Parts: sequence; C-alpha cells; structure tokens
Amino acid sequence: MITIKEAKTKKELKDFIKFSFDLYKGNPYWIPPIIAEELEGFDKDKNPAFEHAEARFYLAYRDNKIVGKVAAIINWQEVNNQQKKKVRFGWFDVIDDIEVTKALLEKVYEYGREHHLEYVEGPIGFSNMDKVGALTEGFDQIGTMITWYNYPYYKDHFEQLGYVKEKEYLESIFSFDNVSPEMYIKASALVKKRYGLKELTFTSTKDVMPYVDKMFDLFNSSYEKLSSFVAISDVQKEYFKKKYISFINPEYIIFVEDKDHKLVAFSIVMPSFSEALKKANGKLFPFGFLHLLKARKKSKDVVFYLIGIDPEYQNKGVTAIIFDEYYKVFKRNKIETCIRTPELEENHAIHNLWKNFNPVIHKRRRTYRKDL
Repeated sequence: MITIKEAKTKKELKDFIKFSFDLYKGNPYWIPPIIAEELEGFDKDKNPAFEHAEARFYLAYRDNKIVGKVAAIINWQEVNNQQKKKVRFGWFDVIDDIEVTKALLEKVYEYGREHHLEYVEGPIGFSNMDKVGALTEGFDQIGTMITWYNYPYYKDHFEQLGYVKEKEYLESIFSFDNVSPEMYIKASALVKKRYGLKELTFTSTKDVMPYVDKMFDLFNSSYEKLSSFVAISDVQKEYFKKKYISFINPEYIIFVEDKDHKLVAFSIVMPSFSEALKKANGKLFPFGFLHLLKARKKSKDVVFYLIGIDPEYQNKGVTAIIFDEYYKVFKRNKIETCIRTPELEENHAIHNLWKNFNPVIHKRRRTYRKDL
C-alpha cells in the first residue's frame, strides 16, 4: 500500500532531500546537492521565490520506507500576470513503480484543482533560476550543479500517465580547442568601435556587486519574450546576489556597456563543481567546502551559466566582445571543456551563439504537461 504524506517539519524536509541520495547511491552521473542549501530553498522565510509562489512537499511511503517525492508549486506571477493557469511539479524522484508516480502526481492535481488551475507542468522549479526538465537523453553523462538527473524510466512513467511534451531543452558541450581567437579579435574591435561599447572585466567580487542589479534587469528584458519566462523580482535579485555571485570567479563575469554606461550585455561562467559536489556528498563540512574551493580555483571545465543581450543589440555581434575576453581568461586558466546549461529548443538566437564552436548535443530534457 502506498501512503502519501506532506513533508512539513525540518526532519521531514531533510528526509525529502535525502531520498535522492538513496535512490542514486553509486550512480556516477547524479550530482548531489548541498543539503543545507536545499533546505534553505524550501524555507518560505529564506527563499524569496515564496514572495510570489507557494509549495507543498509530498513523500510517498510503502512499508514505512520512502519510495518517492514531489514538490507541488504555484507561481502566482505566472498564474495572475501571464494568465497561465498552471500548477508546477518539481524535485520529483521515484522508484521504478508507476503506481508510486501516479499517487504522487495525484497530490499535485489536487493542489492545482484547489486553486482552480487548468493544467500541470513539470519537472520545473519555482522560477527560471531553478532547475528544469526531466532528462530524456544523456543518462550516461555527468550532470551539473544546476540540473536534475533522473533515470530513463521517468519519461516512460509520464507518457504512460498521459503527459505530453511541453518544452524541450538542449545541453551541449565543446572543447576549448574548438575556439579560434582570430574569429573574435577583429570582430570584437569592430563592434566596439561601431557602437561605442566597452567590456568590463573583474578581479574581485566586490567590484562586480554594483553592476548586479543592472544585470538582472537586463536578464529580465532579454528573456521576457520567451513563453516560459517569469521575471526576477527585486527581492530575488538580492537573494541571488548573495547566494551565487560570491561563488563565481570574478574573472568569469563579463559585462558590456555603451558610451552612456548602460549595460547592454552580460555573461556568467562558472567552474564545474560536479566532481567536487560528488566528493562533498551533500555536506559543506568538514571537507565539502574545501572540495568546492579547490574546484573554483582549479577546475579545467567551465559551465556557461547565464548570458543576456539587450534586444536592441541582439544580432549586432556583441557576443564577439564577450568571447574575445573569455578566450583570454580560459587560455590563462588552461580550460579544456565548455559546457552549456539547458537551452530552450525554440531559442534559436542562443543556439546560433555556439555554432562556430562545433558543439555536441550530449543531453536533452523536457518538461511534460497534462490537463487537469
């Protein structure tokens, strides 16, 4: 018999998180999150996503053993401002038993119907800054700290339960050897001269901070036309500023501004923390923090996390400035591999940025939808 219980206490939420550690134990491709950070993300007093969202966390039990979990989420900005009558589900993990999957998702449906919503979509987080999508290809590829991993049977469960594809995401990888500096040196100089642009590079985090609010404003404006986008609020800006910016090598943050000091483009790259997180195994102390610190300084793989360009400057070659600067930094740090985070299949503009690097699509993931 399957029993579903809502996780409310700190212990229950920790059980919710740690179930994934049991499910993927020994799997070389799953990347464990930091347990304390996951708990903070589920705390409505700490995570500003709850300013415009609410969630319930459900655990499935059989014979007093946890066999699955899911978060049911409503993003009220999406529902009220975009008129998308949608309940989300995320942080979904389950044993290979479709009856457990069905029982968990029924709780998501109940939650959605309570609020007169019309359909469900997932796996997806609170906002665009969260992880997204169930893996459908690339199960033998190591994950990143900003993506979910799952077993192949998840796709089968969703389809058997009547779900259809909502959004498709691509992840690609390319060797730094594929990057030719000649391609960007000349183009960068021409674009800067033609439009009066200037790159901003950094050596310390404190010098980055004055630009971060502008960066998130630009992020909102450059992605607002994508159908799945929900804007980042001012409170969320402060949260992400504290949570992520100090974690990133300042030399991996590049901004471009015009002659009036208006920010027109930005890019954030992170060192890959995948292997460090596997060693940390969910804990920062006593040694997890040291593994992450070492990866921050020594990783030969980098993850392109965010890139945004003012709509006025899209298709004007601004990325040449960014790639020209990254080439110098990556060459200095002996970077070997560049990894792209999930990109919407429909976002052709972003795909065109990478075409000259001969990227290989090594993973696909998607969100699934079902009418209520």
